[in-house]
Amino acid sequence: MSVGEPIIRVENFTAAYEGNVVIDDINFSINRGEVFVILGGSGCGKTTLLKHIIGLYKPAAGRILIEGQDIATARGEEMKHILRRLGVMYQSGALFGSMTLLENVLLPLKEFTELPPRAMDLIARMKLQLVDLAGFETFLDSEISGGMRKRAAIARAMALDPPILCLDEPSAGLDPITSAGLDQLILRLSKSLGITFVVVTHELPSIYSIADRVIMLDKRAKNIVAEGDPRELRDHSDNPWVRQFFHREAMAAGEKEAS
Repeated sequence: MSVGEPIIRVENFTAAYEGNVVIDDINFSINRGEVFVILGGSGCGKTTLLKHIIGLYKPAAGRILIEGQDIATARGEEMKHILRRLGVMYQSGALFGSMTLLENVLLPLKEFTELPPRAMDLIARMKLQLVDLAGFETFLDSEISGGMRKRAAIARAMALDPPILCLDEPSAGLDPITSAGLDQLILRLSKSLGITFVVVTHELPSIYSIADRVIMLDKRAKNIVAEGDPRELRDHSDNPWVRQFFHREAMAAGEKEAS
């Protein structure tokens, strides 16, 4: 897949909670149209980084530029413009349980557009169709499977046609077959619509299936320890921990003590 110029730039970024630095002075960019995966071990700051990218948290230092605009310093209309460029799927799906799937997808359209009701309804139905949920418009969150819940959340994230979709652990809690189907959906949406995906995951089959490029965060280094094609990192990285991660190898006792 061919990708374009950087759509997100993370510059000298540091994340900290109550003075405790989680990620220290990292730099990377995400290119328009690519599927970019953030990975690493537990507690390395993957979801923390994603929450900063979508504006939920402010950096302790550095900048996060979304199409050239700093989401950390944006206010008012500028912030609204940036947020309209981002769609988010949270790990649990975060659907409103009292609403049908159609009503969930309609919500951002009602909140942020002035389209006629029939146009909003048509758009919402089309988004559900894009994620293979046509015919499930009247179902509630409690009436669908975990995989369908993730698909519905992606449909809602796409409601306003953002160029960037951020997915937090999309395969979490799914069986291998359902997870593989979700991977194929991500690839199809990326190729057909040119959407840039930013995905947090540690699921190796999904990483190999969908990622154009990855960065790996390390809890000990508080930094990026690897970047590139996941297969290249698996086969050729000179970092022992990176190789262990991609080969699912347990860390030796001596290495645990050293860490």
